[in-house]
Parts: sequence; structure tokens; C-alpha cells
Amino acid sequence: MSQKALLVIDMQKGSFTPETPRHDTIGVVNKINSLADKFRASGHLVFYIQHDGTKHNDFIPNTEAWEILSELQVSKNDILISKYANDVFYNSNLKSELEAHNINELYITGCATDFCVEATIHSALAKDYNITVVKDAHTTGHRPHLSAEQVIEHYNWVWQNMIPTKGAIKVERFEAISSAF
Repeated sequence: MSQKALLVIDMQKGSFTPETPRHDTIGVVNKINSLADKFRASGHLVFYIQHDGTKHNDFIPNTEAWEILSELQVSKNDILISKYANDVFYNSNLKSELEAHNINELYITGCATDFCVEATIHSALAKDYNITVVKDAHTTGHRPHLSAEQVIEHYNWVWQNMIPTKGAIKVERFEAISSAF
């Protein structure tokens, strides 16, 4: 039987500072909280991914920068996954956790659209997962040549037009996903 999971990637305090503002932080947080509630109420799992950048002396576990945003409502039953590269699957226990719970359908949210969210989507697609990117529940900051809004719009377009593997990939707005529960 197919099981769903919500992935919340790198929504950590160190990525949301005055020096690193993110597009629509409050809106993204509210959408993630709402989806997480719906996933839990439907018996699906929520995974919070935290970057462990100890190797680079950044996002060190148990420091403030590593902590999940206080505004996110993490449940004691949610699964916390440490990651060590842009791709959540790289050297982490995510794949084994997904397999242990028979999960093959991933709903992806988080930060940063053009780095960790992007790398994880490509990796999940290559691993034949069914993927739904929550179009308006991932975020990033401005880049030297593009606004955050342009980066988000660009990647939503890329993901919508990717060639699927054995799994499918789609990009849907929060409202459409939320109303399906």
C-alpha cells in the first residue's frame, strides 16, 4: 500500500536571519504547519530535515542556527533527519526510514528552493518516488541575478516539465493539496 510523507527541508533558524531574508517566510511556515497537521491527522508521517554542517563549522547540532524555526509546530511523532549535503538522501537515513514505513509518495517543502530542495527532488526522482512539490511552500533568498520570486517561479517550471522515472512528479499549490485531505 502506498504511503505519503511530508518532507520539510532545512527550515532552520540559521537560514532565516536578517542577513539572509527568505521570500514569504510567514506564508511558507503557515502552509507547512497546516499540511503537517493534515498529514498527521490522516496517519501520514512528517519528516523534518536539519542540515548538519559540522564539517564546515556551520549549522552544528544543538546550536541555535541548527534548530528548526520556533514557528513550526513539530510533533513528538515527527521524524527528524540529519543531512550533510544539499541532497537529503546523501549519507542520511532518510531512504531507510521511508522504506521502513512503506513510503513512496513525497510532498516536498522547505528551504532553499535552488539548493537543498532542488537537489532532493532530483535525487528522489532518480529513486522512483512519486513527488509532489508544494508550489508555494518552499522558499529561498534573492540571488545576484534573480529575485527570490524568480528563482521559485523558475524551479516550479523546471519541476513541472521534468521527465518522470517510474515515479511521477507534479507541482501543486498548497490550496489544492490541502483540500484533497
